[in-house]
Amino acid sequence: MKKIILLAMLTVLGVTTSNAQETTKKIKAKATTKVNAAKVNGAGMVFVTETIDYGTIPYNSDGKREFVFTNNGNKPLIITNAQGSCGCTVPTYPKEPIAPGAKGVIGVKYDTTRGGQAFTKTVTLTTNAAVPNKTLTIKGNVLAADAPKS
Repeated sequence: MKKIILLAMLTVLGVTTSNAQETTKKIKAKATTKVNAAKVNGAGMVFVTETIDYGTIPYNSDGKREFVFTNNGNKPLIITNAQGSCGCTVPTYPKEPIAPGAKGVIGVKYDTTRGGQAFTKTVTLTTNAAVPNKTLTIKGNVLAADAPKS
């Protein structure tokens, strides 16, 4: 009887360890996904995505999202300004230079207290990159304040 219990415990432990290793491998694979972009002379920026779709979100929910980019140039990238298309879209950006090959993040916060409507807004970046102005887009739909949450 003791042998059967011991064998069952070892089997469960082996399956758990195996699943944990597979999950770790999947997480590492996602983390190491690289953006393939041609190198540019000077500063450059290439985004993982230039549009973020919020989907349909509840009224007064978390409106923060992030655009991730890489400097694909051979000189430091300097972002001098980030401007939302209206007061409901507030961007944040790194103030320090982004080294060649380094990643950076442009944060954006949409005011989700403007419920009951679809939205499409932009963030315009001013940089020292080969293409100095870059426009990013957010879109989605905020449910009305009295809409039932699912």
